[in-house]
Amino acid sequence: MATITTRDGVNLYVKDWGRGRPVVLLHGWPLSADTFDDLGMALAGAGLRAIAYDRRGFGRSDQPWGGYDYDTLATDLADVIAATRADGASLVGFSMGGGEVARYLSRFPTHSVERAVLIGSVVPYMLKTSDNPKGVERSVFDGMAQGIREDRAKFWAGFFPQFYGTGLLRQPVSAEVIAWSCTVAMQASLKATLACAEAFATTDFRPDLKAFRVPTLIIHGTADQTVPIDVSARQAAAGIPTAALREYDGAPHGLLASHKAEIERDVLGFLVGEAARGAGGAAAG
Repeated sequence: MATITTRDGVNLYVKDWGRGRPVVLLHGWPLSADTFDDLGMALAGAGLRAIAYDRRGFGRSDQPWGGYDYDTLATDLADVIAATRADGASLVGFSMGGGEVARYLSRFPTHSVERAVLIGSVVPYMLKTSDNPKGVERSVFDGMAQGIREDRAKFWAGFFPQFYGTGLLRQPVSAEVIAWSCTVAMQASLKATLACAEAFATTDFRPDLKAFRVPTLIIHGTADQTVPIDVSARQAAAGIPTAALREYDGAPHGLLASHKAEIERDVLGFLVGEAARGAGGAAAG
């Protein structure tokens, strides 16, 4: 299946690899489902079914003018699950994709999701407010939007080195990975890029945390400068009773590339190991 059509007529590009219990993979901003290729191969090789799709507006999916709010994006996820018959799926959300996991669980309470994984996720609330003092200042997001509007290609060239934690003394990914990421980011529509940045910056997922009633694994880098761990993973873990938090010491945001082996080990251990034991609780931290 190359594409599925959502209930509002948007065509989404879908990869469907392997056989077995389904795992739906939700990519981060501003990339595509290709960022899950390594993990998807590992999942399929372990006897699972990896389903990854390009979010509307990104990659090879349609680029409509609207629908970049999390309610619509969660409905897109519901349509992908229905079209691929992925009942009983586990959901893995990276960065912005974590918000889709949270909103799907709360928006569709009769779901059949078995497990959830949040990697470098924006959940529960990114924006600094009076009741979210550890959040990110609004000016940071406004500056990102301004940079994208002025020269999107130049913005990505500065954004992705921080995303992957590269510098003079550290090179966790190659220069080619950064160049490829810039190219993938340019495939997204400008409208989707700006609208989704606004969505993940301002959507409050704290009310959605109570919808996590399944075993949940949270993975986050302690040196993440894109989605700081104190405003995201640590608060999410505190608010989700079924969650276990695994912190990668000194790791950046782009864990799918910078820490491929660790991600494969921990996600497979959680999804396959838990299933083998028939456990109903959270993974060990």
